[in-house]
Amino acid sequence: MVPAQDAYSQVVEFLVALRKRQGITQVELARRLGRPQQFVSFVETKERGLNFVEFCAYVRALGADPEEVAIKLIHDLPKDVRI
Repeated sequence: MVPAQDAYSQVVEFLVALRKRQGITQVELARRLGRPQQFVSFVETKERGLNFVEFCAYVRALGADPEEVAIKLIHDLPKDVRI
């Protein structure tokens, strides 16, 4: 069984990689979200999680489609995640 925190780490790694591929800094992403830069830092260091609505806003701010990203993440999610 895979702990949820390990699976969530994969989600965060994906979001960080997406941000970097898009050439968006933490400061720019925070500006797009209307939040301080520390918010993005806390998400990226897993000190703060994202709920579903925040995830959608976060992905949109990265210029991606939340539905497409969620489908990819669900596909990559281990089948034996435990919470």
